Amino acid sequence: MTDHAPSVPRTVPPARPEGKARSYARLGKLDVYDYYLSMAVVVSAVALPAGRSAPAAPALAAFLLGEVFVVMAMVALDDVTGFRDGSDARNYGPDHPRRKRLRKPLVAGTLTLREALGFGYATAAVGAVLWGLAVVLAPHRPLWAVLLAAVTFVVALQYSYGLRISYRGFQEVFLAGLGAALVITPYGLATGACSGFVLVQGVLFGCGPLLFGVYSNTNDVDGDRAAGRLTVASLATPRGNARFVLALSAAEFLLGAAASVTGLAPWWFVLWMAPVTVLRARQYRTGFRQGDIMRARRLGFTVHRVSTALLIGANLLTAVLDRAPGGTA
Repeated sequence: MTDHAPSVPRTVPPARPEGKARSYARLGKLDVYDYYLSMAVVVSAVALPAGRSAPAAPALAAFLLGEVFVVMAMVALDDVTGFRDGSDARNYGPDHPRRKRLRKPLVAGTLTLREALGFGYATAAVGAVLWGLAVVLAPHRPLWAVLLAAVTFVVALQYSYGLRISYRGFQEVFLAGLGAALVITPYGLATGACSGFVLVQGVLFGCGPLLFGVYSNTNDVDGDRAAGRLTVASLATPRGNARFVLALSAAEFLLGAAASVTGLAPWWFVLWMAPVTVLRARQYRTGFRQGDIMRARRLGFTVHRVSTALLIGANLLTAVLDRAPGGTA
């Protein structure tokens, strides 16, 4: 791997001076909390059944803190790679005024490469310790959950660094898989099992990062191609990429519908999640019919947060209906 593309400047002067703490927060993308919402889904799934939430609370708290540090390490190392190969300089340069340069501290010059690498390694180490603590504190330690936590940690750090999974054609699978793992793993540590309904919720939760990630890829296609990053957007034609995004949006709806039909989810679940389907149609229209990819990407964050809120509500409603006299969800 070459360190950077020689035709692209490695840094540009920052728009304004910024403190190191703020730059490190930007490097760790602390303002993008969408993966961390996974714990709210897990807690809602274990909160109401008697005796399940209190014993698991310390483990879930440790897992959530570890999740924050692991994701910070992942995105920091992603920035290191994007800086080295020049793709971030392209995607956040003067030709892209809607992408704020300060969000990439290496490109903006507010952090050095050494500082970014140190931050990535340190946050990864803290995340590993916290996830290890979560396993120790967990009321249940099924082997599959422990292994899934370990695999998730290792693979997350290879996203754009090391094996560079996102550069080798697996980015889309990774984005969805990470979201699913961040629901399924702590649920397994809390309960010792994983129901079909929780598995469905994990995949639907993973669809959120996936379906704002593919819009980012669409916007960044030129920079990704120049850096050799293999995404569907960089490999397909614009029409083919649009069809791929449409297929993903349809698959999200079909998963919920299939879960309701097969009994993995309550019969009403597909109707409950209908607002997400409506918003996905609006997101697609904004991005591929109106041609405003960045606005569609931002809408994707809103859709994910609405979806997460609905998943939480579905868990709580299911628990209430199950506890009602003679009632089932």
